Amino acid sequence: MNQLSDRLNSLSPSATLAMSQKSAELKAQGVDVINLSVGEPDFNTPDHIKEAAKKAIDDNYSRYSPVPGYPALRNAIVEKLKKENGLEYTAAQISCANGAKQSVCNTILALVNPGDEVIVPAPYWVSYPEMVKLAEGKPVIVTAGIEQDFKMTPAQLEAAITPKTKALILCSPSNPTGSVYSGEELAALAAVLEKHPQVYVIADEIYEHINYIGRHHSIAQVPSMKDRTIIVNGVSKAYAMTGWRIGFIAGPEWIVKGVNKLQGQYTSGPCSVSQKAAEAAYTGTQAPVEEMRQAFQCRRDLIVKLAKEVPGFEVNVPQGAFYLFPKCSSFFGKSAGDRRINNSDDLAMYLLEVGHVACVGGASFGAPDCIRMSYATSDENIVEAIRRIKEALAALK
Repeated sequence: MNQLSDRLNSLSPSATLAMSQKSAELKAQGVDVINLSVGEPDFNTPDHIKEAAKKAIDDNYSRYSPVPGYPALRNAIVEKLKKENGLEYTAAQISCANGAKQSVCNTILALVNPGDEVIVPAPYWVSYPEMVKLAEGKPVIVTAGIEQDFKMTPAQLEAAITPKTKALILCSPSNPTGSVYSGEELAALAAVLEKHPQVYVIADEIYEHINYIGRHHSIAQVPSMKDRTIIVNGVSKAYAMTGWRIGFIAGPEWIVKGVNKLQGQYTSGPCSVSQKAAEAAYTGTQAPVEEMRQAFQCRRDLIVKLAKEVPGFEVNVPQGAFYLFPKCSSFFGKSAGDRRINNSDDLAMYLLEVGHVACVGGASFGAPDCIRMSYATSDENIVEAIRRIKEALAALK
């Protein structure tokens, strides 16, 4: 008899990956599916970054790297944080990993003891609560609905903190909502946290550069929070490098040392060639980052305009990332033929199988009234996808 560990049995599978898989299966059967389920840029990695990777291969960067990453990459990240964020770190306060996903998980595993509470504002990225569970911690979910732009208020944060609270996970710009915390909003959250010095902040800033409100703000920029914040970032979204798998943390040296100890035991340093590519991403021209940001902003404007014309959808205007997160609970309880829509997962499956558009139900993001659509795709796909969605939803009575 196969007996998986209790640790594994307590985890839920990733809903975004499951939906992507389902849509790939339909495509393989010849169905023309428009995939709005996957969270990755549809652009190619910029040429100068690819050239750096080719050179790294020719220069024989083919051996183990130091566990936290090459010094050259960590120094490039130090410069990036200084120049773009006004934050002072040393290379010893940076640890690189196999993507920002591992960086988040490393940090949680390094900080959280069994029974510790970790505040997770909802809607949240699907993996946060699961990672907390992996560390035997307890995710404390704080729900922020569309009426507050999916952003947690200081009062909600205050109410969620207990003596057992160890950390808060804050994602801005957000996956799945695209919401962005302003400098003032972060300062107001920091004012609450100042009263609770035992609480650390894991600031997931992977969508930093896909931002439509001018500039990115980090809670680490609040002076009282710098030594209690672990910034998580990486190259995947800003530089269209999802498959290269390079993320990093920047934070207090004692936490970074702990993460290095952990990573040294189970993956060691990330891919050597990818690190040289990431170094070129940070030190080379930033023009492609801005070009992609502008393209995403145009798509955001397009999908918001079209989605607002879908009867029954409640739509806000996301200020970053590349997701739309419409509220769709008005369709719950409706049917088409023998098919009844009970929740957002049913709706997402209906849109996939009937409308041939892949979205992700909101339940696994902690927002069962919504669905997530990624607009990291062409204008033509966005127009056609919303047309199909509108048609499929009109058949529900």
